[in-house]
Amino acid sequence: MLTILDRYILRRYLVTFLGMLLLFIPIGIMANLAEKVGKIIDNEAPLSEVIVYYGNFTLVIGNLLLPIFLFLSIIFFTSKLASNTEIVAILSSGVSYWRFLRPYFIGASLVAILIFMMGMFIVPNASIGFNEFEYKYFKRGRKVQETSNIFNQLNESDYIYVSRFEPSRKIGYNFTFEHFDSIKQLDYKISAANIRWVERDSIYRLTNYVKRKLRNGVEIMETKRRLDTLFTFKIEDLTPVSYVAETKNLFELNDFIEDQKSKGASNINAYVLVKYKRWALPIAAFVLTIIAVAVSSVKRRGGMGLNLAFGIGVAFVYIFFDKVFGTLAEQSGFSPFLAVLIPNLLFGAFAVYMLMKAKR
Repeated sequence: MLTILDRYILRRYLVTFLGMLLLFIPIGIMANLAEKVGKIIDNEAPLSEVIVYYGNFTLVIGNLLLPIFLFLSIIFFTSKLASNTEIVAILSSGVSYWRFLRPYFIGASLVAILIFMMGMFIVPNASIGFNEFEYKYFKRGRKVQETSNIFNQLNESDYIYVSRFEPSRKIGYNFTFEHFDSIKQLDYKISAANIRWVERDSIYRLTNYVKRKLRNGVEIMETKRRLDTLFTFKIEDLTPVSYVAETKNLFELNDFIEDQKSKGASNINAYVLVKYKRWALPIAAFVLTIIAVAVSSVKRRGGMGLNLAFGIGVAFVYIFFDKVFGTLAEQSGFSPFLAVLIPNLLFGAFAVYMLMKAKR
């Protein structure tokens, strides 16, 4: 049961956190808009798409920065409590330091649940529109989006290839499908000028379809101007874009990773890293809460300004470590699990050290 003290601190915790979001997210939107308004105008992006993009921008960027916003908001309001000697009064009344931390952990739990639900189920859907808009209007010509010369082994017998794929239109060009028999000899080969996924009918539409079969050393050719057909592969097998894992919810991502492992995908680490980072963000909420309380609960000569400066420094170091180990996992084969674990272990140890120091 929550006491008056719990409700008081928890209310300050949540109100300050909400205020931080309402303050910085609009600033982030305006800063992004000021930077990219030229490209939006030059590329004649429709107003409706721009509005949807910034809605998705709020969800995607906001979710990544939620732990940082939480960290700074705790430093802000706890520093005010310390400067008003409220913390001294609370501890002098017989409340232990651990008991004083209880409402902070309750608040961190609520925020961690929010981060988990957003990261696992809400943000993936927003990430689709966010990334599509980015590559359509801001990153034209860049190869961050792997949409050229796509080769994929579906299983032991089937292989697909497209020279170029457009995710927004779900169309691939210079499509090839090869099927090998049990003794690894080519059984038949399908080629087409393009392959398009027709969402309404759940079929693939091939243009300038050609099928070649080998029977007793004789090639049999079948051609059609257009063919609507079915394949066992999914449209995702033609879309190995860099952000594909970000667009899948918890269950879809697990299935996607298992599917890619079975195919021997070379960039599997990038997908696994996305999965582990989603689990790590809620944990980061607790780690950063402990550090923030430990830093700001002691009254200092520099006051809130010194605490906020220290907090911003810690936040930047945390982001730096996260980026460095994430890049190692994606580019050099470093374990994605360790890439996520090491920064949290380092800052977890730092949190315990700071807490013990503040408690004394």
